[in-house]
Amino acid sequence: MKFFYLLLGTLSLVVGIIGIFLPVLPTTPLLLLAAWCYYRGSRRMYHWLMSHPHLGAYLRNLTERKVIPLHAKVVTLTLLWASLLFCAYILASIWLKCLMIAIAIGVTIHILSYKSE
Repeated sequence: MKFFYLLLGTLSLVVGIIGIFLPVLPTTPLLLLAAWCYYRGSRRMYHWLMSHPHLGAYLRNLTERKVIPLHAKVVTLTLLWASLLFCAYILASIWLKCLMIAIAIGVTIHILSYKSE
């Protein structure tokens, strides 16, 4: 079972890192999943991830302090709305357009519910 957690954590970490550069992929949930999997599968990998200079600080702020830096909020919401509005624009179905807008509103409310730093 530890191998499964380690494999899933590594896959989540890789896709999460790709999501930093591709706004369609959700970075934060994948990094949180990677941390959760590593915690159950390999404490060494968990400590590596949580002490990483960039990812570790982001995850610690999010999990321990419930804080998202203001710059991260602005970038995240800008990319979210740009990508979802573009997708809604090219979709033919009105129901899919409404779904995309509803998802964007829900994610925006969730992100804004965190304190800023």
